[in-house]
Amino acid sequence: MNSVTNGPEPARRPVIGICARTAPVTLQGSDLVVALALQSHVDFLAEAGCTPLLLPLLPGAEDLVDRLDGLLVPGGPDVDPALYGAQAHPATRAVTPDADRVELALLRRALDAGLPVLAICRGLQLLNVLHGGTLHQHLADVAGHDGHRPRTQNFTLGRQPLKLLSGSRIAGILDEDEPETACHHHQAVDRIGSGLTVTGRAGDGTVEAVEVTDHPFAIGVQWESGHTADRRLHRALAHAARERLRKEQADAVPIP
Repeated sequence: MNSVTNGPEPARRPVIGICARTAPVTLQGSDLVVALALQSHVDFLAEAGCTPLLLPLLPGAEDLVDRLDGLLVPGGPDVDPALYGAQAHPATRAVTPDADRVELALLRRALDAGLPVLAICRGLQLLNVLHGGTLHQHLADVAGHDGHRPRTQNFTLGRQPLKLLSGSRIAGILDEDEPETACHHHQAVDRIGSGLTVTGRAGDGTVEAVEVTDHPFAIGVQWESGHTADRRLHRALAHAARERLRKEQADAVPIP
């Protein structure tokens, strides 16, 4: 990814919203439910010169878009099948319909505002559902294998060869001859949504990357970006947010 800037640094650090997840934890002997983000998302964006901001998925969260310069939608629980007109598969679990609807509204507002967006794993699936697409609820039924979510005692990333669309933004960001995924998912895109372009597939045909057509920077990846040391996507999001902020501030300067 070319990180060369085209002008002076913006007057402030770009603010990147990260959609929060909720999870039960035990802290100092107390059982709690907390709102959280993967620390690597926070660290990678901070290292890239941005200020990460955790966004709890509460009604009205989309109103915060005006205060953001970019949005990261991370992995998380399965998307409610009712949102794309399907009945729940027995393997579909941990759905959070209220949070789904808030996150979809947040994603829609961000796209309409032209904010750079990086949607990871569940985030890609939400991006597809937002555009009228559907999901395979249990990929092993379609692919015939569990390579995308290895069945091991501990959390294990699957490694799949990745075929990228030449000339796509994701191909430019990764910029390598033989890319591969680092994935852990049991759902995936089925029917692609209107206004999206598939820019990456696994060797078995599973959709691994999509981009919003005619948007400056809106990418969805199915793999677990943030679970490895690869910072390229986070840096690309930060660069896009910085360029947007620079242009916004330049346009706001009054003409003498």
